[in-house]
Amino acid sequence: MTRRFCAGLAALAMLSACTVVPTPRAPQHRPPVHHPVRPEPPRPPVAAPPTAEAKPATAVESGVQPGPAFASFAINADAARAALAAFRLSCPGLQRRTDQSGLTRSGDWSQACMQATGWPDRDAAAFFANQLAVVRIGDGRAYATGYYEPEIAGSRTRAPGYDVPVYKRPPDLVEGDLGDFFPEMKGKKIRGKVQGGKLLPYPDRGQIEDGALSGRALEIGYAADPVEFFFLQVQGSGRLRLPDGSVMRIGYDGQNGREYVGIGKLMRDRGLLGPGQLSMQGVMAWLRANPAEGDAIMRENKSWIFFRELTGAGPLGAMNVAVTGRVTVAADPAFVPLGAPVVLQLDRPEANGLWVAQDTGGAIKGANRFDTFWGAGEQARTIAGGMSGRGQAWLLIPRAAAARLAEQRDSAARS
Repeated sequence: MTRRFCAGLAALAMLSACTVVPTPRAPQHRPPVHHPVRPEPPRPPVAAPPTAEAKPATAVESGVQPGPAFASFAINADAARAALAAFRLSCPGLQRRTDQSGLTRSGDWSQACMQATGWPDRDAAAFFANQLAVVRIGDGRAYATGYYEPEIAGSRTRAPGYDVPVYKRPPDLVEGDLGDFFPEMKGKKIRGKVQGGKLLPYPDRGQIEDGALSGRALEIGYAADPVEFFFLQVQGSGRLRLPDGSVMRIGYDGQNGREYVGIGKLMRDRGLLGPGQLSMQGVMAWLRANPAEGDAIMRENKSWIFFRELTGAGPLGAMNVAVTGRVTVAADPAFVPLGAPVVLQLDRPEANGLWVAQDTGGAIKGANRFDTFWGAGEQARTIAGGMSGRGQAWLLIPRAAAARLAEQRDSAARS
């Protein structure tokens, strides 16, 4: 479900800044003035400007510290059962995937996953306490937003009132891992199209809305409301409520490779949103009240999401398993192994407790940055739309991995 307005919309994404260097004016012509020449005093040496400190790129680079006993979190039995069920679903991918965070190695999860298979649900909390170790990544300071599975009006075919195309992944959209060329960029993706032997950028949101993909039979459906569909794209998956009352579930099937811009922060910084409007609901209300300006602002988010029709239970996350409301959390795989349990202790009580990292998000980057999934429906929409929590995060990893990391940390301290 890679996407998201992430974000209570509170994640209300990031800005970049640039510096303009003024062009010096040409000096005006004046008669020369002659002054006595004095020897210049010696100038003190000029200190070189400090170099920007590189941010940690992985969990291991951020530093890993032991955490408190799992029992100290007082996770209730229902939450532990739900998390154990999600962990079981994640185990095949958890054991198969290469851990980009550097925390675990192949085989580290085998014991825990084997135990999870037959572990009694009634004693789920004991599984996490006995099989996994609690660690802190960096300073552990967490920021969490929310997402949900939206349901909007739609149709399988174009009809009056349904004219916003929902495109499937185009066959000419190609994706590459820059790590195949530069090892230090492993995990960084580039997307585009090959034309004339060159990899070129794929059309952006504005170009696609202006018809760059029309006439190619890529439409799998049509939405009724462009604003609702924009936010469904940000979420990364959702449901189309069809005219006959049935539901068509659609899920993420690729992205055009163009820059994601969180329009909420953009609108706030321009003074378009006042107090009480910094939620998804407030942003949507402004866009509808100002359709021309709203369309231009939405186009500033150049990212476009492609979809496929889903069958089966629940929307799929980045691990290709169904995500679960109030259980699944999206995280950055460079800092959290996908499938690993996470404990959040935030200033938003509804988000506190045990989660399982089963998803990713375009705006979910860095250590201790999370996006909590709340399911579908109006309540989920309300909670996700206003979610913005800060506090502490803890990660659960196999005990063998935690012991190995502790040994490496101690060895580095001695050297």
